[in-house]
Amino acid sequence: MTRDTAATAGATAGSRRSRTSRRIVRTTSLSAPYGLFGGIRHALARRWSTLVVSDMPRGVGTVAVALVLLSSIGFGIMRGGHLPVIAGVVSEACHRAANAAGFRIASIALAGNKHLTREEILTIAGVTGHSSLFFLDAGAARRELMTNPWIADATVQKLYPQQLQITVREREAYALWQHQGRLSVIAVDGTVLQSYVVPRFANLPLVVGRGAETRAKDFLDELDRHPEVRELVRASVLVAERRWNLRLKNGIDVRLPELDPGGALETISMLDREKKLLTRDIAAIDLRLPDRVTVQLSDAAAAARENALKDKAGPKKKGGSA
Repeated sequence: MTRDTAATAGATAGSRRSRTSRRIVRTTSLSAPYGLFGGIRHALARRWSTLVVSDMPRGVGTVAVALVLLSSIGFGIMRGGHLPVIAGVVSEACHRAANAAGFRIASIALAGNKHLTREEILTIAGVTGHSSLFFLDAGAARRELMTNPWIADATVQKLYPQQLQITVREREAYALWQHQGRLSVIAVDGTVLQSYVVPRFANLPLVVGRGAETRAKDFLDELDRHPEVRELVRASVLVAERRWNLRLKNGIDVRLPELDPGGALETISMLDREKKLLTRDIAAIDLRLPDRVTVQLSDAAAAARENALKDKAGPKKKGGSA
C-alpha cells in the first residue's frame, strides 16, 4: 500500500466515525430525558413562549395593572356602601350637562290629582329643580308613582325639548276600617290609603274587623238598598270573617245571618216601618235564625217590664189563720 492510498483510507474511516457520532448525539438528545415526543413538545413550548412574549403589544402590562386597581377600588366602594353616593354625584353631573345643552324641564303639566298635591307627586316621581328632560327615566318615575296607595294608575311623558307631562288616576276614599285599634281610610278595593283620619273623611261608613276592608263594598252596597236602616248604623262589624253585625247609633246590636244578609235587612226594615223596632229600648235584635226574630231588651227595659208584671199580678195574700 502506498502512502497516498493509506491517507485516503484514513480520511474515509474518520468521516464514517464522525457521521456515526452525530447520529448517536442526535438520538441521545431526542431520547433523554423527554423521549422522542417529549422532546418535540418541549421544543414547541419554548418556541410558543418566545413568540407570546415577543409578540405581546406594548402597554398591556400597564393596562392590566390599571384594571386590577380599578377592580380593587370598585370592590372597596361596594363594600363601603359608597355606591349610591357616587351614583348620585354622577347623575347630578349628567343632569347639569343636559340642562346646559338645552334640555332643562321648563314646564310640567300635571293632571288627575285631587288628594295629592303637586309637590307630593313631583317628590314621589323624583323630579327636582335640577332634573333634565334628557336623563329623566319616565318608566322609573311611573313605577315610583305607582308605589303610592292613592295612585291607581299614572303616565309620564317627555315632550322634547323642555316639557314633562304627568297624568294620574287616584283612588277614592270609600270607607273607614278599624282593626286592632287602628283606624284607616280605605279605597273601594280595600287598599289602605292612609292610616289616619282627617276631618273630611270622618263621615265615611265604618267597617270593623279582620277582612272587613276587602268585603266592605259588597255589604255596604246591600246596606244602601235599605236607606232607613243605613242612616241608623254607626258601624258594620265583620264577625270571624263570616257574618256581619250592625251597631246602631242608639247602641242596639243587629245580628245578621251568614247566609242571605240582604233578606235579614229587608225583614228588619219592615219591622221598623210597622213597629218602630229600631227606636225602642232594646239591646239586641237577632236574625241569625231564618224562621224567627229574637229581641233582647235593655237592662232598664227588662227591669221596667218585670216591675210591670209584678204590679199586674197584685200583692200576694198572706196565708195562715187568726
